Amino acid sequence: MDTHALKLFMEVMRRRSFTDVANSHGVAPSSVSRTVANLEKELGFRLFQRSTRKLEPTEAGIVYYERISPLVDELESAKQIAIDINDEPKGTLRVSAPIVFGQRYIVPLLAELMEKYPLLSIELQLTDAFQDLIEERIDVAVRLGKLEDSSCIARRVKPMAFFICASPGYIKQYGKPDTPQLIQNHHCLLFPRTGYNLNWLFKSRDQSPVEIPISGHYLITNSEAIRQCAVNGMGLALLPDWLINDDIQSGTLVRLFDQYDVTATDYESAIWLLHPSREYMPLKTRLFLDDIYQHIHQIT
Repeated sequence: MDTHALKLFMEVMRRRSFTDVANSHGVAPSSVSRTVANLEKELGFRLFQRSTRKLEPTEAGIVYYERISPLVDELESAKQIAIDINDEPKGTLRVSAPIVFGQRYIVPLLAELMEKYPLLSIELQLTDAFQDLIEERIDVAVRLGKLEDSSCIARRVKPMAFFICASPGYIKQYGKPDTPQLIQNHHCLLFPRTGYNLNWLFKSRDQSPVEIPISGHYLITNSEAIRQCAVNGMGLALLPDWLINDDIQSGTLVRLFDQYDVTATDYESAIWLLHPSREYMPLKTRLFLDDIYQHIHQIT
């Protein structure tokens, strides 16, 4: 039996959608539907009840899925172990990373990886959405911030701090706020977060956190765009260290309130590497995790 058809069926079962599975593979939904229909014909029973509004598994489809899932996983593991015998990573590695971080720190690594592992193909997905690694068939994901509970294996690369910054031109025109309360008199560049909590939190070594409401004329959904606005003197910005360290060192931006720990959410942010929990980690995944870990440490 075609294992490709079995894996497609398993994906459809998890997502309940031919279209979603087709999009993740870059094929037409009709192709996925036809593959599942051929599998049903070979098995002699229906796996799904189809309608124009939804796709529901049959009772037989659920039982079949539950019994074949560990078998297909074992076949894939056996295949990967055999491939790895040659000690050279090959095949396709699917990697997910936040858009701005990926552009800055993952994309520059690709040329080095291409030369180092000529038989390895990398499919890089730059997205700020928190993808399900199993459903999206992601091998490695870069996550920023506080790590939520996850069934995946997580490797903490390094802590991530946030700084409030402004351009020298802005400070010359509007002055430099000396206390957190004074930022309420300044233009702030707003980044929408869950619940749109437009407050910044300040914590000094000997004080409890202080939450200061902020306001501004610009609400922007991309951290690199906010950085550019800050460089252009449009207001105060709260941005991660990995994004503005170079600007602070060059003097393009000035760090404010360096005696405080500052955040908009919590104080446990970090850079993480995630991969699905499997009994066997493929060589391609293991080597990529090591390479990207060292790469991030060197340049941030």
